Amino acid sequence: MPDALARTEIPDAFEDRHLTLAIEGMTCASCVARIEGAIKRLPGVRAAAVNLATEKADVEFDPAQLTPADVAAAIRKAGYEVPPTTLDLAIEGMTCASCVSRVEKALAAVPGVTGAEVNLATERARVKFRAGEAAASDLLRAVEKAGYKAILAPAASDITDDEQKIRERVRREAWTFGVSALLTLPFVVHMAGGLIGGHPFAFPAWVQLGLASVVQFGAGARFYGPAWRALRAGTGNMDLLVALGTLAAYGLSVWLMFRTVPAGPDALYFEAATVVITLILLGKWLETRAKHSTTAAVRALMKLRPETARVVKDGAEIEVPVEAVASGEIVVVRPGERVAVDGVVVEGTSEVDESLITGESLPVAKAKGDKATGGAINGSGLLKIRATTVGAQSTVARIVALIQGAQASKAPIQRFVDRVSAVFVPIVVAIAAATAAGWLIAGVPVEAAVLNAVAVLVIACPCALGLATPTAIMVGTGVAARNGILIKDAEALERAKSIGTVVFDKTGTLTEGRPKVFEIAACEGESERSLLALAASAQRGSEHPLGRAIVAKAGEMGLALDEPKDFAALAGRGLRASVAGRAVAIGSRRFMAEIGVPTGALESRAKALEEEGRTAIWIAATDPSRLLGLIGIGDSTRPGAAEAVARLKAQGIESVMLTGDNTRTARAVAERIGIQYVRAEVLPGDKAGDVRKIRARGRAVAMVGDGVNDAPALAAADVGIAMGSGTDVAMHTAGVTLMRSDLRMVADAIGVSKATSDRIRWNLFWAFVYNLVAIPAAALGLLTPVIAGAAMAMSSVSVVTSSLLLRRWRPGASSVTPAQAGGHVLEKAGFPLSRE
Repeated sequence: MPDALARTEIPDAFEDRHLTLAIEGMTCASCVARIEGAIKRLPGVRAAAVNLATEKADVEFDPAQLTPADVAAAIRKAGYEVPPTTLDLAIEGMTCASCVSRVEKALAAVPGVTGAEVNLATERARVKFRAGEAAASDLLRAVEKAGYKAILAPAASDITDDEQKIRERVRREAWTFGVSALLTLPFVVHMAGGLIGGHPFAFPAWVQLGLASVVQFGAGARFYGPAWRALRAGTGNMDLLVALGTLAAYGLSVWLMFRTVPAGPDALYFEAATVVITLILLGKWLETRAKHSTTAAVRALMKLRPETARVVKDGAEIEVPVEAVASGEIVVVRPGERVAVDGVVVEGTSEVDESLITGESLPVAKAKGDKATGGAINGSGLLKIRATTVGAQSTVARIVALIQGAQASKAPIQRFVDRVSAVFVPIVVAIAAATAAGWLIAGVPVEAAVLNAVAVLVIACPCALGLATPTAIMVGTGVAARNGILIKDAEALERAKSIGTVVFDKTGTLTEGRPKVFEIAACEGESERSLLALAASAQRGSEHPLGRAIVAKAGEMGLALDEPKDFAALAGRGLRASVAGRAVAIGSRRFMAEIGVPTGALESRAKALEEEGRTAIWIAATDPSRLLGLIGIGDSTRPGAAEAVARLKAQGIESVMLTGDNTRTARAVAERIGIQYVRAEVLPGDKAGDVRKIRARGRAVAMVGDGVNDAPALAAADVGIAMGSGTDVAMHTAGVTLMRSDLRMVADAIGVSKATSDRIRWNLFWAFVYNLVAIPAAALGLLTPVIAGAAMAMSSVSVVTSSLLLRRWRPGASSVTPAQAGGHVLEKAGFPLSRE
């Protein structure tokens, strides 16, 4: 492997005299000139070219006079940023939590590295470093120097190759265990004879030596390399404990064979070494198989994408590799086939099964204009789809990247485990030495003292500590993804379990986000058609849902619209514009009051609309100021919204509605859904502040939203939850993304987070209790090395198996926690909310 590693080509940020750096903050050509000038002024720079489109700088320099860090520093000094680079490494040779700690320390010590997280279950490291100050080769050398092997991790698209390697590893470990078990069988028979009285199955000492030597130095060879590298690095790991323990038992037996008065075959202890090695090999084989199962969700997602696509070119259908499909090309999907790319249906109708992507069990109807997701299974109709996103930007690829990112992250509790693991092995070795010394002082024979020390060495299990958290996170995030819940990282998962308050945005979240015009009321001198035409013209091109509803109504009525001039949007209030020479203002009652337009003439109509849960949009002329009328707009609540709130309430979680709408409309909507607390007439910029105020009352808060204006509030909450129908900005900011616009999934997201966190704590509890009980028992002579080896082998297997139980989680499997059942904290704290 070291030779193969040496031949691996490493795509560093720089090679010899060439450097490529990404740059953030450029907006125009003057930025390019400024950065190029700053770089060229450095001594040793031969050429510098900055590309505004790619936002990268290419620099030719003399490494004898300049370092990449100098170039990066010059760019920062010029007022721009060189963003950190994230790199994933595949690590070989890690066996326990102590290894994780050592690799992380080695990577963190590389100059320029800003963060490193190592996952024992996936055997991956995710490293963040400042481009130009560190390179991939530096990271690989640091890992190798720490006693391990590392290569660049394969991309998500190469997961099939990765899976094949894991299968080969499972087969190799099974074969090694099988050979070891076969050679150990005579020792087991020998031990069984001792248990039933005497040793009727005893065999010569030289045969024992031969069999034990093959097991010790053949099947057990896998322990010596990592153990030696750990010793050379001045640390310890599980391999060191196993190697020391089994070599001690083997060496004691050899000494007894060849001492002045040789011991008989019944007085040797080869079985202690051989059986321990065989049992640990069994445990490692089962552990690898179980760990492979924890990545089933990612593998299932990657298999969704077909290898080829049928593209229409020059009127003919041509089959091409899916990687060759370009955005804008037309892809044909026949009945029963998987959709090859993300896109929009341009021809045909069908029903599509998206269950593995969104968790939606029922097929979804697709017709012209509908979006189609790559990986979904087409039903009975033929579809033609125009590709929109391909490759790494496709839905499946982004989901896989998100899951892998979550699985690579560390839960906060894991950092405590890492600190324990860093000193675990040295402490165990010290306890083993003290055990041997103590028994010798007590006057027992050397053989008994050594065997008790061996039992201490082989029963200690840092593996279980290292696997307890990452395996649960891998299974938990995987099962969540299969049900349409994407969890961004382990920290979001751990915080979500303690949510006590869920804050919902109204428009587009609690409601469907497709408002319609229900009523038009014009003041004297205006007709309903002229009022609607004026309002629609002013709203032309608006992205606001209410503005789009007004424009859509005008289109339905066949009204001719004018181009607005002097358009100005006022966040949370309304807009100003000039239409056909008339200066108009459109917006809320508050906006009308601000510009001095009385609304008394239509107040009774507005109140009636608001009590029905609809929104009154006021239209006024501003030169001179005069009310022209109002338009009543309503939006249907999402199916399942009331059930979602009821499920949260059953878990002891309070629901709060946060909206820019007026109080009467907000209360009417909240009453239909069953929400107790309403915060109305909130400006978009104030949503994040309100979320922080709720958090300050002592409860963990989740914010559920879907729009760009929800992004600050999502970031301000303990956990942001974005609806899958929302904007990319919202989903990027949120810690949890729901792939379907089903509010019942909010309770499911909290439920799966709680189930995963509970499993982590259960795993850690047993891992700690196991070591706290087993090590003293072995030191007191209560356990033989064979029993100790069996217990150690099964402890890590049991932790992984425990994590795999999470795969049984199903939506709706939620429960109340004491922290969540604490009553109406918001009301007790006096937070200014309206309550139904």
